[in-house]
Amino acid sequence: MNEGKRTEVKLERGKNAARNVLFGGIYRIYAMLTPFVMRTVILYQLGVDFLGLDSLFTSILQVLNLAELGVGSAMVFSMYKPIVDDDRESICALLNLYRKIYYGIGAVILVAGLAITPLLPTLVKGTIPEGMNLYTLYYLNLGSTVLSYWVFAYKGCLFDAHQRLDVAHKIHLLVDTMKYILAILLVCVYHNYYYYLITRLVFDLVYNAIRFLYAGKHYPDYQPRGTLDPARKKMIVSRVMDLFTARLGGVVMNASDALVISSFLGLHELAIYQNYYFIVSSLRACLEVILSASLAGIGNSLLTETKDKNYWDFRRLTFIFCWITGLSCCMLMALYQPFMRLWTGDQLLMPMSVVISLVLYLYVVEVNRITNIYKDAAGIWHEDRFRPLTAAIVNVCLNILTIRWIGVFGVIFSTVIAISVVELPWLIHNLFKLIFPRDYIASYVRQLLFYLLTVAVVCAGTYAVCTVPRLSLIPTLVVRFLISLILPNLLFLLVYRRTDEFKGSLEMADRLTHGKLKVLSRLKG
Repeated sequence: MNEGKRTEVKLERGKNAARNVLFGGIYRIYAMLTPFVMRTVILYQLGVDFLGLDSLFTSILQVLNLAELGVGSAMVFSMYKPIVDDDRESICALLNLYRKIYYGIGAVILVAGLAITPLLPTLVKGTIPEGMNLYTLYYLNLGSTVLSYWVFAYKGCLFDAHQRLDVAHKIHLLVDTMKYILAILLVCVYHNYYYYLITRLVFDLVYNAIRFLYAGKHYPDYQPRGTLDPARKKMIVSRVMDLFTARLGGVVMNASDALVISSFLGLHELAIYQNYYFIVSSLRACLEVILSASLAGIGNSLLTETKDKNYWDFRRLTFIFCWITGLSCCMLMALYQPFMRLWTGDQLLMPMSVVISLVLYLYVVEVNRITNIYKDAAGIWHEDRFRPLTAAIVNVCLNILTIRWIGVFGVIFSTVIAISVVELPWLIHNLFKLIFPRDYIASYVRQLLFYLLTVAVVCAGTYAVCTVPRLSLIPTLVVRFLISLILPNLLFLLVYRRTDEFKGSLEMADRLTHGKLKVLSRLKG
């Protein structure tokens, strides 16, 4: 690639990333508020156990979606180079292969879903809400999942590969607005969970259909036609198979907590846990915008830049993300219990030990995500294929061992141990073996430990300051919000302002805003 074209790609990469962050941020805020409203309506109109049902089926379907086998990630990765080279023939052939694979995936999900039907009663301790049929609810969810693969799904990869996630976010905003308005009306008027579920499933299909039509409009030259040469097809299939264990490990890690809680403690306890976890998952969704918007750009950079340049970008991204995640942890620690008391009432509160474990979980899982994004962008799935599965096995074993003794706290802390002891060190080793200069691994680990210590101290100090004022509930939330927003940023600035990563991040911000943030650059002095 010549220098002129390389510059053009860099500029487009930055432009797309900024656009994706903007629209992704808007959508994530929206996607955090609307499910919150929906959960609140279900909680007060139907009861807490219905929230448990919803969480149970979400976890079951996560496991069933193992049939996806990582095809989406493999196909998007395979499109990076053809898009850079403007190789339209290869993109069309990849799209054709993608469509065929997705048809097969839907069939596998249907067969596997029907096969595990006899196991459903063992996944719920106690009884389900009156008037609900466990099998009917399950088949509705299963049918929706299968149809999502059979109808309109395969063209979604075009937006991911072209770094145009903002288009998908706009479609989501439109469809989700209609979905939640209708669902809330039906629940409030008829108090019927089936109506809510059917509405949600129908609009999920509507989203896939609209995205399919938009893909045809934005990329009319890309149609599913042609075939790949045998060698290239074999390489893609090999990538998919390598991703299987990673997908298996990731899904088991995410779904096992809810399934274990439902099986050992029941739907009521699961619903209370999911209320707390909903807050963490919403924050994670917001943080995901930053990294997801950068995935295609990172993949392009790994193809066009030196190892040293990519390592520097990796350190800078780690710094930015650890700052943002650390701030989120401080705010979560300060606001969790007062907010839950306001939202669900004192009768649905969990002990402070669960809050601490969830805050720790947020931090380690987001740090782990930074390394994962580079693994996915580089496509090093073969070398990494056993890591997620090993961590998931550790997590499940610890879940089963600890839930009888220390309940929900043990389930969450088991995940923290599996990620921080198994997943993260293993993945860092793989990255510095295959992508970055090996000599820098010790420096990067020291950087992570420094950030962890800083966040822990700042988080504890912020919480201590927040607990001093004795106010009523609403003023407590307001005061704690202001303290946990301002104080950690000031402390992080005090600690980090002399580091190269901080200065480099300000320089990047100045470039992206064409020098409009010069006021921040003075902090480097």
